[in-house]
Amino acid sequence: MGQITIENLNNKEISNTDNSKSVLDIIHESGIDWMHACGKKGRCTTCKIIVVEGADQLSPIEETEQLLFDAGKLQSGERVACQAKLLGDVKVRVADKNKFPHMTYTA
Repeated sequence: MGQITIENLNNKEISNTDNSKSVLDIIHESGIDWMHACGKKGRCTTCKIIVVEGADQLSPIEETEQLLFDAGKLQSGERVACQAKLLGDVKVRVADKNKFPHMTYTA
């Protein structure tokens, strides 16, 4: 059980009861448009989230994400939403370079 708060989408709160789902799946199931160019395979970082609070409430980093860190495509405090599973409450932000032009983001 956990909740995702998306800070720069007016602190949108999304509740979840299934710890087997990725953060990206939870976001999409709530009706929020979120970029994911590689088809949720963890290759491109377009679904990147910036973790503001609760990094320990996401599943551990596995090989797919570690390769992105090793290649310099992810920095500390960042995860790819298609690979991270929600274990508890987190607060995240949409990365500036991954924002959609048709959505309204807050500071």
